[in-house]
Amino acid sequence: MSLESIKYERGKLEILDQLLLPLQTRYVKVQGVEDGWKVINKMQVRGAPAIAIVGCLSLAIELMKDDCSDKKIMRQEIEGKLNYLVSARPTAVNIKLAGDELINFANSLCADENVTADDFRERFIRSIENMLIKDIEDNKAIGKYGCEAILKTIEGDGHVRILTHCNTGSLATAGYGTALGVIRSLNAAKKLEHVYCTETRPYNQGARLTAYELVHEKIPATLVVDSMVAAIMHARNISAVVVGADRVAANGDTANKIGTYQIAIVAKHHNVPFYVAAPLTSIDMSLKSGDRIKIEERPDREMTHIGEHRIAAPGINCWNPSFDVTPAALITGIITEKGVFAPDKLYEAVP
Repeated sequence: MSLESIKYERGKLEILDQLLLPLQTRYVKVQGVEDGWKVINKMQVRGAPAIAIVGCLSLAIELMKDDCSDKKIMRQEIEGKLNYLVSARPTAVNIKLAGDELINFANSLCADENVTADDFRERFIRSIENMLIKDIEDNKAIGKYGCEAILKTIEGDGHVRILTHCNTGSLATAGYGTALGVIRSLNAAKKLEHVYCTETRPYNQGARLTAYELVHEKIPATLVVDSMVAAIMHARNISAVVVGADRVAANGDTANKIGTYQIAIVAKHHNVPFYVAAPLTSIDMSLKSGDRIKIEERPDREMTHIGEHRIAAPGINCWNPSFDVTPAALITGIITEKGVFAPDKLYEAVP
């Protein structure tokens, strides 16, 4: 059974505190937009799809408590709060696109004279709740298409060895996962021989979270440090790399967790197919290339400390971008809920 990172029922939202994993399992209550912003910014919840869902659900929780009877005021409050939530982690595009879509929906509800304030609130909250259901459906479709694409590259009836980076599973989504969803599908098809997951410094999402999910589901896996990727490709005959994405530009350039770019370069050298698994909500057709993607920079402490323990020399300067951009030329295919597309064919997936 997949781990549950988001627990929601009408009027109640809790998220699994991923900063405490794998040593502690504790859920944090999110009682409104301010709580939503904090858990996203502090990375208690992370992964582009999960960020969007938790952010929007935090607004739904707040609206449940609101007895405002003026639709125009409600619309203004919704727009302001959605824009505020987007500021918590600016690189991930999913929450920006979800926010824009919800603002447009709020505008249409506000303009409709037949919609009462109570109708407005109910329909708006229901629209947010549907995001949970759709995300899981999309992830399972991504898993299916990715599994099929990878198996087509394998000669005969062989099993595959997959390398993945960061965390892209149930903990990063509403459930099932994107890149880890592909791995789950391969495992379910009994075609997966082994998974190699990188530790993903400096925040160790691979060691803390992906390894936790793989052990939980008894998927055969080995943890490797980030600097071992070239060696593992040389020694272990990796079948494919599958990673997630926080934002994909129109030309296929992809922003993902720092370290992804160098893995793509190493994969190219070893002729290993490199796939990006992401829902269509991660594709930003307004950006022509990855050069225009805003890259979030994180605090020095994430590099200099592990928990409360300093591991770097006091006084050293740090540069800590949370993401890098992998050029489209290094990407074999982008796996979406509509199928697998070459980076230069994304316009066929996104209207």
